[in-house]
This record gives sequence, structure tokens and C-alpha cells, in this order.
Amino acid sequence: MENSNKFLFFKGVPLLSSVHDVEHIQRMQDEFEFQDEDVIVMTYPKSGTHWMIHILSLIYSKGDPTWVKSVPYWERCPWIEIKTNMENVKNKANSHLFTSHLPAHLFPKSYFTSKAKILYVCQESKGRPCSLYHFKIISHLTLLYGSWFDHIKGWLPMRNSEKFLFLTYEEIHQNLKVSVEKICQFMGKELIEEEINSVMKNASFQVMKKYILENKEPMPIKNMESAKIMMMRKGICGDWKNHFTVTQKETFNEQYQEKMKGMEQDLFPWDQC
Repeated sequence: MENSNKFLFFKGVPLLSSVHDVEHIQRMQDEFEFQDEDVIVMTYPKSGTHWMIHILSLIYSKGDPTWVKSVPYWERCPWIEIKTNMENVKNKANSHLFTSHLPAHLFPKSYFTSKAKILYVCQESKGRPCSLYHFKIISHLTLLYGSWFDHIKGWLPMRNSEKFLFLTYEEIHQNLKVSVEKICQFMGKELIEEEINSVMKNASFQVMKKYILENKEPMPIKNMESAKIMMMRKGICGDWKNHFTVTQKETFNEQYQEKMKGMEQDLFPWDQC
């Protein structure tokens, strides 16, 4: 049911009524068939989604930037849960790349019995509120897709699967080349040194931002064209330190330790940024 804040709640997860449809997501969960060649970029919102789409697209094109310059990211790697993306999702002739923010319990069931692969990108937990604060078009929707803690804990049991690669935004930022090589190995993509260098050259945050802003094709979401500017702000990690007070940091850390108790802490290199 839709409420006054334009949320839709489906199986306990808040979604946005302007872009989501409960019947569509239920149908996708039950009926959508992933192919073994499919690859899904999976993130919680504002966690490096567009950067990973950009990097993955460049790997697929062996460093040639023509594809990322000429085709908008929502066509190259469409969100499966957005109702206006259905034609792009159905048209698999373009590629086998998809994107999603869905928690594990809402994701299409066929993924778990297929050989399709997920690239899961996680951003430092204090960095997300900072990003959402500046993403003013939807900054009031801070719990869209539910809790960050629930999202990551729902997907992490897959981390030892050969079809699931867990990366953090911070490790990609710290060493892009190592991350690109890790993704290539995971994807079974063999790129020569020249192609790797071209991916590196065209995968910087500023180059990606330039390509996206220069693409004039409107986004498939009503009144969201200006979001292209705000969704790519700085492309750095650790910016939360310029916004959190000492008290806010201490309170957040207490909540983090409580919510993430029992998780492997070496998965999260937050303090290295």
C-alpha cells in the first residue's frame, strides 16, 4: 500500500512508488529467468553503483570507451526492479549486464540456481548517509530498500560462492588496477596489458562523470535528469569525516558494532581511507 511519503512496502522493504511496482517485483522474483552468462551489479543505494557499471562496461569492451560514451548506463546495465526498464531488461541482445539494489529475499529466485554472477559493491557505512545528504532529490528517502545492515547481511552469506564477488568502494578507490584485475579474473575476461591500461584510463571517476553528463538522452525516470549531476559528487572515500561530529561518530560506531556483531571485520577496510 502507498503511504503519504510515496513509499511502497513489499515484504517489509520500503520502495519508491514513482519507480517501483509491487506486482512487477513479485513477478520478477517468481518468473524472471537469469541466463548463465548474466552479470548483476548489486549495491545498496549510493555505494558506487555507477562507477562499477562503468568499470564493468569497459572490461566488456576491452577498454574501448565507445560503448560507455554512446550508450547510457541505464541501457547498458538496466535496473531489473524499475518498472520503466522492462524493455531494456527483456532485450538481452545488447548485453547480459544488469543492476539491482534489491535485498536478497526479494531477488529473482532463478539467480540462486543459475550460474549468473553478482558483483556486490559495499561502501563504508558512514559514507552512505553523507552521500544521501548531498543527493537532495531523494535525500529524504534514507531507508529506501530497507536497512543497510539488513541488505549487506542478507547478501554476505553468498561471499564464498564462485559466482559472487564482494568488493568495497574503498578498495576500488585505493587500487583501481588490482580491482580491475580481480573483476576480470572473476568474470573470466582475459585482457592484455594495453586493454587493462585503457580500462584504467577511462575508469577514473572524473572521466566517468564527464561521459555521463555529456550523454543527453533523458533518464527513464520522470523528473530525474538533474539527478545525474548530484549522483556523482566527489568520488572519494572518508568524506564523512568532514560532516560527522565526534558524538555522531561515537553513536554510529556503537550501532555498527551492535548490528554487525559476529561478522568478519576484515571484510571492511574502513579505517584504511
